[in-house]
Amino acid sequence: MLMRTDPFRELDRLAQQFFGTDGTASKPAVMPMDAYRSGNEYVVQFDLPGVAPDSIDLDVERNVLTVKAERATDYAEGSEVQVAERPRGVFSRQLFLADTLDADNITAHYDAGVLTLRVPIAEQAKPRKITIGGGTETKQLNA
Repeated sequence: MLMRTDPFRELDRLAQQFFGTDGTASKPAVMPMDAYRSGNEYVVQFDLPGVAPDSIDLDVERNVLTVKAERATDYAEGSEVQVAERPRGVFSRQLFLADTLDADNITAHYDAGVLTLRVPIAEQAKPRKITIGGGTETKQLNA
C-alpha cells in the first residue's frame, strides 16, 4: 500500500499536541489512572508502559500519595531519530487520601506496564455493630 505523507499536516498535528487546538499550552495526560472500590479496599491502577520498575517512586505524606515515574530515552548513541511521539521524562501524580483509608498498609505491584496500588479502608471506618444497654433489654444496631 502506498501512502502519501504531508509534512505540514504532521507539523500541525505536533503543534496541536503540544499547544492545544486553541494555541494555548496544554498538559497531556501522561499517567492515565483508574480507581475503584473492591470490598474493603480501593484499587488504583496507573498506565506506565515502558517505565522501568526501579524508576517508580511512591511516597505518602500527610494523606497525600505521590506517584513519580521516569521514562528514559532508550536510543542508541548516534541514532538519528525520525519520529518521537511517546512522552518521556519524569511523570508525577498526587492522590489525596481520606482519613478513612489506611495509608500505612498500601501495597503496590507493577506488571506489564500497569502499576496497581491497593489502599485498605481503615478499621475505624468499617461498618460495625454497636450494643445499646439500658433497662432490662439490650439491643444491637448497625452503625
